[in-house]
Amino acid sequence: MSTSKKVVAAALGFGLATLSACGSSDSGSGGSDSGSKTVTLVSHNSFAASKGVLKAFEKESGYKVRVLKDGDAGQAVNKAILTKDNPQGDVFFGVDNTLLSRALDNGLFQSYEAKGSELIRPQYRVDQGKHRVTPVDSGDICVNYDKAYFSERKLSPPTSFDDLVKPEYKNLLVTENASTSSPGLGFLLGTAARYGDGGTSRSSEAESGGRWQDYWKKLKANGVKVVDGWEQAYNEEFSGSAGGRKAKADRPLVVSYASSPPAEVVFADPRPETAPTGVSYGTCFRQIEYAGLLSNARNSEGGKAFLDFLVSKEFQEDMPLNMFVHPVIEGASVPKEFTEYGPAAKDPETMAPSKIAANRDQWVRSWTSLVLK
Repeated sequence: MSTSKKVVAAALGFGLATLSACGSSDSGSGGSDSGSKTVTLVSHNSFAASKGVLKAFEKESGYKVRVLKDGDAGQAVNKAILTKDNPQGDVFFGVDNTLLSRALDNGLFQSYEAKGSELIRPQYRVDQGKHRVTPVDSGDICVNYDKAYFSERKLSPPTSFDDLVKPEYKNLLVTENASTSSPGLGFLLGTAARYGDGGTSRSSEAESGGRWQDYWKKLKANGVKVVDGWEQAYNEEFSGSAGGRKAKADRPLVVSYASSPPAEVVFADPRPETAPTGVSYGTCFRQIEYAGLLSNARNSEGGKAFLDFLVSKEFQEDMPLNMFVHPVIEGASVPKEFTEYGPAAKDPETMAPSKIAANRDQWVRSWTSLVLK
């Protein structure tokens, strides 16, 4: 994988792409150091922070940070659950709202209210009675489009879920497998939030469909392509990405993130004046990532200090250009690349973690039978 592709994959994969160890941390296997001066963070492969920011935390707190990266988000969560009685580290970062209930129901975390958490925006707070997890970042899963493709054909890009099933967009969309991919699952949940599961819909245009299953039948008939994960969809199948252009990809629509266009600008050499890709903001689903103090953590005091650090203004403002996500605390600024090329969705689809927990596995099975068979 080329350097630029690796960086973009790490920035946009949201738990799906590989990134080498960063800052003063190292990756490896085994449990947390028994010495009280090392705090071990367990995370998915896409955790990243500036070296200087991690160094500042180490100097101020007296703890050395060790990062153990454990695969994509789903793999990391499952492994953490299996090893909860003898955890690999002290803090886990990277469980999102699509998988949160699995972690909480399995007792993965112990209670701790991070210092500074009063600055976290109210819409991101969950589990307020027990404080087992701390919101760290948010991102919007949305359909991205190749601007050049639509401009050359004088065709308007889609702006909504409803548009994607129209004849003019036949055979143009690639998405990820909802059973193996975090953005794929988020896109499925977005359609469930949009169209419902029992005959109701937020859209008058979709009343004839009535359920997300009916919508996916139409999407399948309109030629949607499904691949295993984000990196394949974005870097190999999507014609608007740098990787897709090299691969001569032929799909001008892809399920990715609202922050993907800024990455296309930041990592381009030379930088373009405008982003080559755009976002269909009527297709977005809000994804939130959390961190928590692991049950049976060996260095719980170090873990608490690190959780405090994750919601500090310094770390929150460092995140956008490292992990291409948005901060969750009030007063944290985002770089101009975000405001110019990839602002957060104003009205994304959302779903309560409890509803996701009650329906996720059933919906994924139904989706798999409907779309892949």
